[in-house]
Amino acid sequence: MNGEAATELMLIRHAPALHGGRLCGRTDVPADCSDANRIAALRDRIGLPDRILISPALRCRQTAGALWPDLGNPETDHTLWEQDFGEWEGVPFGDLPDLGPLSRESLAAHRPPGGESFSDLCARIAPVLSSAQGGRTAIVAHAGVVRAGLALALGSVPAALGFEVAPLSLTRLTALGEGRWSVGVVNWVAA
Repeated sequence: MNGEAATELMLIRHAPALHGGRLCGRTDVPADCSDANRIAALRDRIGLPDRILISPALRCRQTAGALWPDLGNPETDHTLWEQDFGEWEGVPFGDLPDLGPLSRESLAAHRPPGGESFSDLCARIAPVLSSAQGGRTAIVAHAGVVRAGLALALGSVPAALGFEVAPLSLTRLTALGEGRWSVGVVNWVAA
């Protein structure tokens, strides 16, 4: 990297969403930030990054506030919203269609009625992730955003759907230059 500061992305999924058993991608619901021990452990693992970028979703703003209480007004980016599930927004999980039989390729391309596919989400997120230049950037966002980062690093949108992304988890990516990324940690959760 010719003496430039390394670029490291720390992708953090928000604290557990208080979704009431319903699908909430774009629906703005709060987070349960009551697990002070897990939040402190995650903060200790990350430290204070050079830049903090968050989704404007309430659950992400609350999580960032819990992680860094002295943060003030964090930098938000509307591009970092979760996948738009269209007509499935707010539907109880048990009433959603079973997409289990779809291959990962078909699942990545599948659009809920009036929504966007995971492939669409990745196309939306990739420029934000790729624009990080030098230093350590923490991004507090959603499971879909974390998987989009993994898709970028792996060079495969469908492969990224194979990863679990727990609430309050950390996934760490490092830029290797020329559009290449290294995956250092996936779905780290404090015990």
